[in-house]
Amino acid sequence: MRKRLQEEDPHQDLLVMFQDEAGFGRISKPKSCWTPLERPIVPSHHIREYRYAYGAVGPQNGDCFFLVLPRSNTACMNIFLSELSQYYENNHIVLICDNASWHKSKALIIPNNVTILHILPYTPEMNPIEQIWNEIRKRGFANKLFHTLEAVVDQLCETMMSFTPEDIQSITHREWVLG
Repeated sequence: MRKRLQEEDPHQDLLVMFQDEAGFGRISKPKSCWTPLERPIVPSHHIREYRYAYGAVGPQNGDCFFLVLPRSNTACMNIFLSELSQYYENNHIVLICDNASWHKSKALIIPNNVTILHILPYTPEMNPIEQIWNEIRKRGFANKLFHTLEAVVDQLCETMMSFTPEDIQSITHREWVLG
């Protein structure tokens, strides 16, 4: 496949990335934590306001691309694909996604430098970016209370920006991907 793509445009490098989206919001989920010899006090509330992190990661080189959008739907997926395509304009991206309806929608606008492949249905363990969402929740959201949705978005962006390429490679490493 690489040779065929290079024949089409010798200046385009092939980049394989795994894509997914995850919701982050004001509803809090207490996690275990270490404290002195006293019972910890962890604030909690159940306000159902969310923003969605869209992401794509490359386990081979540690590349990552994230956007925070208001919903998980075809319109937001189109925004994500357009921005990803522009950011990696000199690459042809093979984007491996799950089977969410907005990943297969007839209204999905797929840029010329993006090819979408789908993993098997009901196999989130096959998508390494799932571990990135777990790490974001652990690093930035465990036992925290957010008074506004903007505070959630700020924490989400700060946590996503803290990842180095080495972090991405370490978290998303799969022998079957890199082998």
